Amino acid sequence: MSAAQQRLTQVSGHLGSSKSSGRAKILEKNPDDIVVTACLRTAFTKGGKGGFKDTAAADLLIGAFKSLIERSKIDPKLVEDIAVGSVLPPGGGATEFRAAALAAGFPVETAVRSLNRQCSSGLQACVDVANQIRAGMIEIGVGAGVESMSLQYGPGAVTEFSDLLEAHPAAANCKVPMGVLSEQMAKDRKVARKDQDAFAASSYQKALKAQEAGLFDEEIAPLTVKWEDPKTGDEKTITVSKDDGVRPGITAESLSKIKPAFAKDGSIHAGNASQISDGAAAVLLMKRSTAEKLGQQILGKYVAASIAGVDPLLMGIGPWASIPKVFEKTGISKDDVDIFEINEAFASQCLWCANELGLDQKKINPKGGAIAFGHPLGCTGARQVSTLLYELRRRGEKVGVTSMCIGTGMGMAAVWVAE
Repeated sequence: MSAAQQRLTQVSGHLGSSKSSGRAKILEKNPDDIVVTACLRTAFTKGGKGGFKDTAAADLLIGAFKSLIERSKIDPKLVEDIAVGSVLPPGGGATEFRAAALAAGFPVETAVRSLNRQCSSGLQACVDVANQIRAGMIEIGVGAGVESMSLQYGPGAVTEFSDLLEAHPAAANCKVPMGVLSEQMAKDRKVARKDQDAFAASSYQKALKAQEAGLFDEEIAPLTVKWEDPKTGDEKTITVSKDDGVRPGITAESLSKIKPAFAKDGSIHAGNASQISDGAAAVLLMKRSTAEKLGQQILGKYVAASIAGVDPLLMGIGPWASIPKVFEKTGISKDDVDIFEINEAFASQCLWCANELGLDQKKINPKGGAIAFGHPLGCTGARQVSTLLYELRRRGEKVGVTSMCIGTGMGMAAVWVAE
């Protein structure tokens, strides 16, 4: 048994079988709590053909920032730092994200930085800002995420490896394509295609139902952009307010007819994997005492986060490794959690993690996930915050977990409480 497996065995008691005292503890309200007073996202649109196909990442971010200021009515001068998670931009997006903040109305005194922890970049941005506030470095900050996969996704997303890296087996495995990795994981962990397709179909069906009921409307900030008609070449001005990847009529049977994408005998295909998408999200964070002083509405609070490393070839198992760690940090169990937002990078990995952790399927992604409406890489972790908090509030529930697997073999998770 590996050291990581031994540690997971030690903390497995935190998966739990009944509500714990830890839940009561994290529900307590304290002046030093790190709270969310506004959170939102743009709609997610299909890479290369959706509503944001011609919109730069910085422009998506401007829209998200402007909407965050408008919704919260925060004085932009009070925001001391902004962290933006993104995976694909050259130079990490540092220059254009600083420019986007200025264009959105933040003053020159508001600092900006970019970061890249691949698929958890948006969550890491939120957690970094929360930790800055907790440490006393700043009083108010924004955690955000953005990605234009239409304009920046491609072979250049993975850099060339040196001979030294190529010679190290685990290091070399870090550049294996995601689809190939997902096939490896599905075969290694014996996740049947029929189960993957059933999970994926459920994601589509939940997302469609939620969209038709208007359950995404509160979290989505409409954005008006320029869009070139691919048929005529004419440029139009459109307002994008709905995820355009959500499709009706998807069933496990219809998905079963799609050919595997990465191996003739494989199980992974476009219908049971996350969609390539464009989008942005932003979260405003501060201490509870600060929020009360400023008259800010409190939507929820950040509690704690965890990060874990796993085998690069099995990167999809990341939530399985990170969720027990955040349970250990907070003293809660799986039964204390009302909703799990686990990113659906692939149906295979999300399903395996849920089953292995013994999670209630009804608690997982109740409005669907990335299979149904997309995964703009650096954005998803920040998107999950608004999806989670608004749904918890709508249901009158309290405790939620956001989590995802991460390329090169990692997982991240965080605990949030709605108010």
